[in-house]
Amino acid sequence: MNAPNLTQHPPRSPRVRLGGYTILPRLLDKARAVIAGTAGEYKYNNPNDGHFFRFTGLSPETLMEQVKTGVGDWDMLLWVNANAPLKRTTLEINQWSDWTETVSFNDVEMREWFTDQIKRLNPAREDLRGTFDYLDLDDYVSFGGTA
Repeated sequence: MNAPNLTQHPPRSPRVRLGGYTILPRLLDKARAVIAGTAGEYKYNNPNDGHFFRFTGLSPETLMEQVKTGVGDWDMLLWVNANAPLKRTTLEINQWSDWTETVSFNDVEMREWFTDQIKRLNPAREDLRGTFDYLDLDDYVSFGGTA
């Protein structure tokens, strides 16, 4: 298995798509790193990952078991498409993925947390709108970039 070392660099951006799915490549990076013991601060099955699990109907445990077989991204995609309880069309996958790129924090507590994170990263930033914006910037800053 080609497991990334997430103590050395971040997982792929949640915007990266595999078979049309956002989140999936990042999810696979985190799962492989958990198996290899190189996940660092990254968490598998976090709330963002939950979007993928709810959309496909797969459980985090079932996906993790398949990742443990050591297959690559392409074989994982084929497995997801064959085994997801919720069968989705290409159009549905693309629409869902487009939606995930716009998801923001929708309750007061999470919006307050998001505002605190913007203040921590760079209070002058006005371009941070949603979850993916935050994750990309936090990944960049966590490995030495400037916000």
